[in-house]
Amino acid sequence: MANKVMNVRVTHTKESLAGAFIELVSVKDFEKITIADITQRAKVNRATFYAHFNDKYELLDYMMGDSASAAIRQYTAGQVKVDPDSIGQLVLAVCDFYDQPEMNCRSSYVAFVVPQLRDKMLTALKAYLLDGLDRLYTADERKIMASFAAQAIHEGAVQWVAGEIRMDKEEVARKVAVLVTGGFEAYAREGDRAWN
Repeated sequence: MANKVMNVRVTHTKESLAGAFIELVSVKDFEKITIADITQRAKVNRATFYAHFNDKYELLDYMMGDSASAAIRQYTAGQVKVDPDSIGQLVLAVCDFYDQPEMNCRSSYVAFVVPQLRDKMLTALKAYLLDGLDRLYTADERKIMASFAAQAIHEGAVQWVAGEIRMDKEEVARKVAVLVTGGFEAYAREGDRAWN
């Protein structure tokens, strides 16, 4: 029982620090936010902050957590497939992941956070695709294919979020899904020819 109470307290403290940080980035440049700012807004002392995080970058990493993986799970219902519908769902997951109100914070925050979010999303996409390609290819082939497919999925979604293309996101998802699954199919056909 004591561990459960302690875990709830730790989670509450971390969430309080994260909430304070989110409030601060809407009014102050990321680079200028100090630990003192965060602790004052969260109504905790510096020792409490350092008991949970080494610095504001680690707090930011905690806040991002597994948000990319969660977005993918939400759109794929936890089922790992590499068919056109599933690839399309991955594109939609990335679109919605980036098209969030929190991304409308001060530009200094967004400039710092977007590269980290990109890395987390690409890592989550690659992990999903590696699982989906598990029985179809060798380990090296899966790594190459998952990396290229993740980049294509990510780029298609980012272009939509940035307003660089006029299609609706469902159309973007269909087009990217055709491209990615077509690449998987072409690779499989080429592999069959090479062994004959």
